[in-house]
Amino acid sequence: MPLAPSPRQQPVEPAPARALLTVTGADRPGVTARLFGGLAGTRAPVEVLDVEQVVVHGHLVLGVLVGAVADGGAPLGEQELLDQLREVGREVAIAMGVRVEVESASGPASSGASGRQHHVIVLGRPVPPEAVAGAAQAVAGIGGNIDAIRRLSDYPVTSFELTVSGAEATALRTALATVAATTGADIAVEQVGLARRSKRLIVLDVDSTLVLGEVIDELAARAGRAAEVARITAAAMNGELDFAESLRARVAVLEGLPEEVLDEVREHLVLTPGARTLIRTLQRLGFRCGIVSGGFTQITDPLAESLGLDFAAANTLEVVDGRLTGGLVGEIVDRPGKARALIRFAEQYGIPLDQTVAVGDGANDLDMLNTAGLGIAFNAKPFVREQAHTALNQPYLDAVLQVLGFTRDEVLDAVP
Repeated sequence: MPLAPSPRQQPVEPAPARALLTVTGADRPGVTARLFGGLAGTRAPVEVLDVEQVVVHGHLVLGVLVGAVADGGAPLGEQELLDQLREVGREVAIAMGVRVEVESASGPASSGASGRQHHVIVLGRPVPPEAVAGAAQAVAGIGGNIDAIRRLSDYPVTSFELTVSGAEATALRTALATVAATTGADIAVEQVGLARRSKRLIVLDVDSTLVLGEVIDELAARAGRAAEVARITAAAMNGELDFAESLRARVAVLEGLPEEVLDEVREHLVLTPGARTLIRTLQRLGFRCGIVSGGFTQITDPLAESLGLDFAAANTLEVVDGRLTGGLVGEIVDRPGKARALIRFAEQYGIPLDQTVAVGDGANDLDMLNTAGLGIAFNAKPFVREQAHTALNQPYLDAVLQVLGFTRDEVLDAVP
């Protein structure tokens, strides 16, 4: 039988020539406009395929990927394209006092490692070079690629955001946790996507998060039982004791204290550095902000009011005839109670849980941290840091803004 004719192969059209222009030098007004004006006036038409510009301490690095296009005929070949662009580059270099390099980019495009992208935020005061080097080595070690780096802030902490592709989230967090432990820098990981900038509600723990110290320890000091209560508090925050049980034990030693002691302690509260900036910035960005505490409403309600917060939840000390009874009234806000409060407030404002943020330091915060779309362990116990989505060990609460992807300029723009 005659063989069927082989299908005729269609000729493969060669890919249009491409070239990369790299402009470096002192940044000054008009460099970008002059370059693109030159590209617009080339003898044969070209198209802009990609652009990236970075200014580091007044030094400009501008990269432009350009491709040849057909204009009623065959597009420019590679050498013709390069010659045309070098002519443009010489004119821009002379006019603007910069350096312009032109090289072929006609080979296969390198898009870095495949896979979902993640943001890696490196924070410190200062950020040691070994932290950035270690992060880069860790990313490469698990097959990832750094696609971009930008600075988020220079005050109160320095922070850089690395956009990483080709690395699985768990492996990335594990590798970077080792770098953070050895260099002392904070390194957070978040998935790239709209969800990161769609957060709309934040819940803050109070003791050792929003304010410095523990209110229960201050009250116990006035009852002459400071050391005893401090031991119980430490065990509870480290997850060694059931929180509800430890809370009742600590509150019991307050029996007989005059109610006025609560006012004294509240007046001496010291906010964590950066707390007002964090709250003010997020409020101006449209966040609902509130506190969920294992402490006491007699302290937290006035605090929430003074900060203009949207909601607050805490335990309530029982007071009879102007003195503390050593008991509590109402529902206990313990570890699961904190998570329930987060869910309740999110439902109240119609905000999905994946658009919420929770910040805390103790074991009783863990359910809340893991229920939120993003849980941040702030200066937390090791037990908590290991289980939260990410951790911050800086003394400034507004470093949370950089984890959320906000730059220092955006924070300043939120200030009236």
